[in-house]
Amino acid sequence: MKVLIVITSHDQLGGTGRKTGFWLEELAAPYYVFKEAGAEITLASPKGGRPPLDPKSNEPEFRTELTLRFEKDVVAKAQLDRTVRLDSIEQQSFDTVFYRGGHGPMWDLADDERSAKLIESFLEAGKPIAVVCHSTAALRHVKTPDGRPLVEGKEVTGFTNGEEEAVGLTKVVPFLVEDEMLKLGAVFSKKSNWAVHVVSDGLLVTGQNPASSGPAANALLAMLKQPAKPAVSLPTS
Repeated sequence: MKVLIVITSHDQLGGTGRKTGFWLEELAAPYYVFKEAGAEITLASPKGGRPPLDPKSNEPEFRTELTLRFEKDVVAKAQLDRTVRLDSIEQQSFDTVFYRGGHGPMWDLADDERSAKLIESFLEAGKPIAVVCHSTAALRHVKTPDGRPLVEGKEVTGFTNGEEEAVGLTKVVPFLVEDEMLKLGAVFSKKSNWAVHVVSDGLLVTGQNPASSGPAANALLAMLKQPAKPAVSLPTS
């Protein structure tokens, strides 16, 4: 099994002068879910090389057993140092793709045409995908074969308006994940702030927040073990 994990390359938190990037737990948790399942893991990012870590995600209150394990893992850290450029990735080389979050994706992956086309190619090939937290924004421009928004009529989740308000960034991010999904016609599913919440709809797995990243990876693995599914189904009217 070959798994692609996509990470942001963006490191600026809007115009605040503060740093952002990927959220460590959202990389570490799925990384070890896939590794322990025997998967061959490739890390990719829009710019390639070492992606920026959101410094807040490595503060004591946000560290977990898995983030500490990742920081001591020589192999994992070496992979992180040399992520593959996203524009060099071919869907045919992988069984699935997992987009992990942090605020960074709101400024690069959300509007990355190459990323949207890559997601479309996985789904058109009948391969399941997962996105978590702010990386639900990477679905923003993904279309079905007939040109409609992928999320139209689908149940999805992601970082909620309430969670964004709780971290004080509703006026900093370019848009709110929950509002954008609703605007595109999605059925946005959520639980209370910071609660674990994972939704599967067709070939798409979405997770609400950092704590949902490991469970989302497990849901994706379970989907991979099922008989192959047909390519993207069109929304029903």
